[in-house]
Amino acid sequence: MINLDTSNNSSLLQQVQKKQDSLLEKLASGKRVNSAADDSSAQQIIDRLTSQVEGNRQAISNAYDGVSLTQVAEGGLSGINNDVNRIRELSVQAGNGILTSADRRALQSEISQLQENIGQTIEQTNFAGQPLLSQQGSIDFQVGANPGQQIGVNTQDLAAQLEGVLNLDVSTTQGAEEALEIADNAQQLVGETRAELGATQNQFESAARNLSQADTNLSAARSRLQDTDFAQATSDSIATGIQGQAALTVQAQANQQQGQVLSLLS
Repeated sequence: MINLDTSNNSSLLQQVQKKQDSLLEKLASGKRVNSAADDSSAQQIIDRLTSQVEGNRQAISNAYDGVSLTQVAEGGLSGINNDVNRIRELSVQAGNGILTSADRRALQSEISQLQENIGQTIEQTNFAGQPLLSQQGSIDFQVGANPGQQIGVNTQDLAAQLEGVLNLDVSTTQGAEEALEIADNAQQLVGETRAELGATQNQFESAARNLSQADTNLSAARSRLQDTDFAQATSDSIATGIQGQAALTVQAQANQQQGQVLSLLS
């Protein structure tokens, strides 16, 4: 009995087809590594880099939320500062000895309106439901992909700290004199709080810039490991296609020869 062994050629054809399928997958997905089977060590590194990249991108969003929060708080303080400046100006005016009681009451009436404005600003200065000027505490933002990378924004209970301004009365000479010192202290407090917020805003902006640069570098590193070299993959695909055609030709010839032999033997 004559045996024509075509198993070797069939195995070669299967290997070529498997390689061609892998190359087509890489070309279609744009990724050199689509699973751990493609490159197990590279896949582990890619997963770690992906975690860092995604963490950094969320941290960038957090940092910009921090910037927005400090801007809202600073905007509220700016309005309060303007009102306090006007209260001080009226307090100086109230120190004029030629003013009558009616004049002082008129000045006090305007001051009362300014005090009401300050109170409303304190209560209404919020960010995403978080009070910024009416409650002592801290609002923390995660500004990195790793533990411990946080920036905190200190919130103030300005109603308590500006109690003197909110209750001053210039309807008397003594009250007008005391009002000046109270207004000066309030100006200093508001100015220091604004400066602190400005420094914190700069921290957030610096963190966002650094995170953006890190994200670019990490994404590039991941791309070098993960992405397909299209020129090389295309070249390999063409070569594999030629190998497949050759294997099919050999398989066809083998099948034809087997048929001829069987025909002779029948």
